[in-house]
Formats: sequence, structure tokens, C-alpha cells
Amino acid sequence: MLFLCVVLLVPGCATQPQSTVANPPSSNKSAHEPRPSAFDPGLPLSSTTQAKILALDPENVSQAEISGVLAQVSAPRIINIHGGILPRHANMNSFSEFLIGMGYPAASIRHPNDGSYTFGYYDKSDMIAGVIAAYYESDGLRPMMVGFSQGGFQAMRVLHKLAGDSVDRLSVWNPLTGLSEERYEITDPLTGKPRPVVGLQISYACVAVAGGLGRWLPNQWDMNEKLRKIPDSVEEFTGFQKGLDPLGGDYLGYGAANDYKATGKAIVRNLRLPSAYGHASIPDTRHLAKDPAIRDWLSHYRPTESPTATLQLDVKFDADSTHILWAAEVWYCIKKHWVLELQRKIRAQQSFANHAG
Repeated sequence: MLFLCVVLLVPGCATQPQSTVANPPSSNKSAHEPRPSAFDPGLPLSSTTQAKILALDPENVSQAEISGVLAQVSAPRIINIHGGILPRHANMNSFSEFLIGMGYPAASIRHPNDGSYTFGYYDKSDMIAGVIAAYYESDGLRPMMVGFSQGGFQAMRVLHKLAGDSVDRLSVWNPLTGLSEERYEITDPLTGKPRPVVGLQISYACVAVAGGLGRWLPNQWDMNEKLRKIPDSVEEFTGFQKGLDPLGGDYLGYGAANDYKATGKAIVRNLRLPSAYGHASIPDTRHLAKDPAIRDWLSHYRPTESPTATLQLDVKFDADSTHILWAAEVWYCIKKHWVLELQRKIRAQQSFANHAG
């Protein structure tokens, strides 16, 4: 079994697929001064819409509030990063379609240059960090990040680079061109002041089944000491683990070696998925958004307040509910931070207007 797992891992290391970010001909244009990137941040919100958003409870976001309020406005960019043991982008595509089916704007998930849903573990972490900075500079909403398997390693690498753990500066990357903008500061859209990319904080991140035999791959060795350490470059983090998982679990997914811990102020939760969940198929969740009873259950789902928990499903559905516990936890946090980011932006804009007046 061990030999088979190693054989399966090797292709993910040896094969370097094309980056999901387009690589058009080089441009002579460069920008060394902070400036907004060329994205459409959406129309300004009316005072009525602002009031509706500020009245939302981030901890209790209903499906009616999503369709009636949130779906009409912008949303933080979601950075999905798929694994690389075998081609895994299909399952992360499924997760993206689940989010869209639940009401999250497709434009805040798809890459603006080619419409794809996910980055790969092989995409440069500096580039992903720079894209995150460009998105925040464009719309004032801190992005979220979801990493699966080897993509979880890459998500953690991005968090540590944003925290300045291994680099002194990071360039802004334009998602439309796939090119570095050769500048290392952005204009913070909520303050109007320049700030470096290093030190930028995203709102939410989660990592699922990253570790185990994935640590053996040379491209992941630099993360062996950092994989379970959560820096302050993320506000809230969820780490998912499961038993009987040699591919993504340390000591087969059992024990404290699989737990993530904050190095500072980040809110960290560790959740154990059922061991029956297949390692490779956890993000495959598009089917969940299609059943009315499951959608209703997901809308009312509330996570345990415990920072460490084993997830169990206590209800049966007529439709396929495979992977519903993972989807429920991630969807709850995404809804929560969608509201929090919009409220944060609205309050900053109102504060600026009051001082300017």
C-alpha cells in the first residue's frame, strides 16, 4: 500500500502542467507606483442596500438573505487551489459549482482572464499572493482561500509569504494579464494609503487533507516545519483532517500532529471529517446544491463552537449527501466572511465620507 501511494504521488511532482493564469506576450508597461488594477468593482451601493447589508447577522445568514441581498452585490474573491496527486481540478470545479449553486457570484470565483475556477499546486505562490493583493486593491474585499491536498500546502505557503515569513517583498500580479506589475505596494482601497503586499491579511482560509505522503514530495519540503502553523495573514482558518488517510494525514490522519495552531491572533479550528470520505473526492459537492432539502439544511447549518471537533451527520436525506459536512462548514464560513467584508467596506466608506464632510 505504501509503495502504491508513493507511485501515485510521483506524477504530481514530476509533471508541471500549464499555469491556470494566462501568459500573454510581455508588455513594456510597468507600474512602480501603487494604483488600482483594471477590474470592475461593481456599481456603488445605494444607501438602502448598505443598510440591508449592515443589518445582516454574519453568524446567521439565510438563503433568503443571499438571494434577496447578497447575490445582488459584489463578493470577496475565492482562491481555490487544487491538489496534484492526480488531476484534481475537476473536484475543485465541482466545489466552485456548489458555491455558485448556493448563490455565490460566479464572477468572484472564476479567473477573469480565462474563466477557469482554480489554481493548481504548481502555480507560483508569489503569483497567487500577488493576485490576492490585486483583487483586494480592486474591490476592497479581502479574498478567501481554499486549499485541497497538495493545494493545501500551496495555500499555507501563500499565507506564510503574505506574513513575510520567507520573503521581504512580494510583487502585485495582474490576474487579467498574468504578469507581475513590478510593484510591491498597493493603494489600500479602505484608507487610500499605500501599503506593501507583505503584511496583507485575507479574511478566511481553509485547508483539507494536506500532509502525509504529500510531505515526501521535494516541492513540499520547505513547508514541513510550517504546514501546521497559521500566521496572522489570515483572520480565520479551518483545518480539515480525516482518519485512514496516508496521502494527506500525518500518522494516517490520527493524533495532534494533524492539528493546526495559530502563531499569533488567527482564529483556528481543527475539524475531523468521517474516515469514509475519500481523500481525492472531498471537494466533489456540486450535487448538494441541487436538492431543496439539502439546501435548506445547509442554510440552517451552524458549526460547533469547539475549536476541535469530529463532524457527524445526524440526519438522512433522500438525495445524495456525500461530503455534506465539509461543504456545510466551508459554506458557513464563506457566507459569514462575505457579510463581514461587505460590512467592513461599507463602514470604512461611511467613515471616510463623514471625515471628508
